[in-house]
Amino acid sequence: MEKNRPVKKWRVGNIECNIWENEKETPEGNIVGFKTVSLRKSWKQNEQWHDAQIQLRRNDIQKVIIVLQKAQEELLLNQEQKETEGD
Repeated sequence: MEKNRPVKKWRVGNIECNIWENEKETPEGNIVGFKTVSLRKSWKQNEQWHDAQIQLRRNDIQKVIIVLQKAQEELLLNQEQKETEGD
């Protein structure tokens, strides 16, 4: 059995993103292709490697980008506010 390999792969540090080509059979018996994205973070704890992974469909990607941008904004704004209050 051939192992499924990603169509595209990117890695920055311990974060990895892959695009996968998938197929499924419709109720009519036709085979349709679609792509999914996997996002994985790996880390080492107590000399053992761990990872967490999520699978996304095309429509999920923009939603993930938006919530991550909002989280980043919140963290940056809180940091700026604390630095300003310290003056």
